Amino acid sequence: MGAPKWVVAPLALLLLLQLAGASHDVRRSLEAEAATPSVPASILSPLLRTGYHFQPPMNWINDPNGPLYYKGWYHLFYQYNPKGAVWGNIIWAHSVSRDLINWMALDPAIKPSIPTDQYGVWSGSATILPNGTVAMLYTGIDRPGTNYQIQNIAFPKDPSDPLLREWVKPGYNPIAVPEAGINATQFRDPTTAWHAGDGLWRMLVGGLKPGTLRGMAILYRSRDFKHWVRAKHPLHSALTGMWECPDFFPVREPGKTDGLDTSEFGPRYKYVLKNSLDLTRYDYYTVGTYNNRTERYVPDNPTGDVYQRLQYDYGNFYASKTFYDPAKNRRVLLGWANESDSVAHDNAKGWAGIHAIPRKIWLDPSGKQLLQWPVEELDQLRGKAVSVGDKLVKPGQHFEVTGLQSYQSDVEVSFEVSSLDKAEPFDPAYANDAQKLCGMKNADVKGGVGPFGLWVLASDNLAEKTAVFFRVFKDGHGKPLVLMCSDPTKSSLTPGLYKPTFAGFVDTDISSGKISLRSLIDRSVVESFGAGGKTCILSRVYPSMAIGKDAHLYVFNNGVTDIKVSKLTAWEMKKPMMNGA
Repeated sequence: MGAPKWVVAPLALLLLLQLAGASHDVRRSLEAEAATPSVPASILSPLLRTGYHFQPPMNWINDPNGPLYYKGWYHLFYQYNPKGAVWGNIIWAHSVSRDLINWMALDPAIKPSIPTDQYGVWSGSATILPNGTVAMLYTGIDRPGTNYQIQNIAFPKDPSDPLLREWVKPGYNPIAVPEAGINATQFRDPTTAWHAGDGLWRMLVGGLKPGTLRGMAILYRSRDFKHWVRAKHPLHSALTGMWECPDFFPVREPGKTDGLDTSEFGPRYKYVLKNSLDLTRYDYYTVGTYNNRTERYVPDNPTGDVYQRLQYDYGNFYASKTFYDPAKNRRVLLGWANESDSVAHDNAKGWAGIHAIPRKIWLDPSGKQLLQWPVEELDQLRGKAVSVGDKLVKPGQHFEVTGLQSYQSDVEVSFEVSSLDKAEPFDPAYANDAQKLCGMKNADVKGGVGPFGLWVLASDNLAEKTAVFFRVFKDGHGKPLVLMCSDPTKSSLTPGLYKPTFAGFVDTDISSGKISLRSLIDRSVVESFGAGGKTCILSRVYPSMAIGKDAHLYVFNNGVTDIKVSKLTAWEMKKPMMNGA
């Protein structure tokens, strides 16, 4: 990924955002850079640094780069500024883990060092070649002041080193440069390469067609992984704006949870094409069919690129990357969550950015979308547990879950709705804008069936609380429609914070009245999974009162229909080893 969009042509992008629908508000960062307000003491509290999400001890972090499993170790490379808590001076920091949860920092892996990357080393991906060698494809900046982008390659200096501590860049760099029809400042983030049995390697680079809003997955081919030729047409494109951080991979048949290597090829497999949309700062994906002979990808949903768009996460989650994990035969998703306070706050704290908990992903039994769930290794951090079962929550009521420190916890809850008869009618005008609907129908707006869910990181007087909840509607045919929201609008009394509501529809059958929610609560992040991972929402919050032992956990029901908590279990979460950059 390149510079955050508030750094690049901010006025033009703000105008484009008006046309883009739901998006992250970038104005807060522009305003913060122009002002130097005093920083509230609560913002500087060490209890707002995450306890079990990945982040280095200080400075700026963004995209995960080239994650892979190699000789018994998981490797996480990531965009990192060693000189401050804002974007700039980017290098590839490097940490390793045995389990994706406990991390040990190594020396930086890739820094600007050759003419083709002397002004920047931006995002990229790892490919494991047939002989076991790792090839790291990445974007370099080769001239000052213009962000002119070209693609490079690096290899481990010692492939026998399981920690991959040193990297070399061959003299034949760059391997791909902007040609006619490519915007040289919108040409970045090469994917993991794949081969499909025809002797050719292929990779994608994200791009934007010059003079248009057509985002592109630009396709390249190679026989030797050294000389790359651009295909005549992109693998896929759409009128959405620039595509950053593309990702492309096969998935097993619907409902099968095992993963596939990126080069696994077969007519029975579906493919996922994901792009990080520079215009909105969300990660979108489609499920479709890939033909390696025509070199085309076709989404199953023909409108899925622009309307009815699927997202990995409907909250603060961007520039993600997946990799195939051969040790556990799964595909793992990593993503970045930026701060939602101000640049002035970040400078005062000395740190900015975290990574989401790694997620296992697979194709839903319907074949229409992916399911996501925290990797099983996270469970090792669970400590003291409390449980609640068969508890009725009447309309307008709430109850506190006591007996644990909930500011760093993992909560799983199963709800049962007594009846769907009073579900509100759904206005189809919001069919493609769940976020706006959640903003109007927030947790404080009484409904028919819901809102019901959790108040997390809440103060004892409820002056501060973050709501994660469901609300059920009925469409024009009487079919239930479930909205999931994360509402941090009352998360903090600190002024000047960016506190957007995030939301997504949940494609689940709630006719039985049953639905589940899991929330990973970690000091300044709430990462939630609805209906077994069908809809995921990550929010950043900065309480001023509900910090540490003063944070409380509640179940609430603000609808007119009874809700039963069939089972709730909450665990205190221990801190992993987190020796960052």
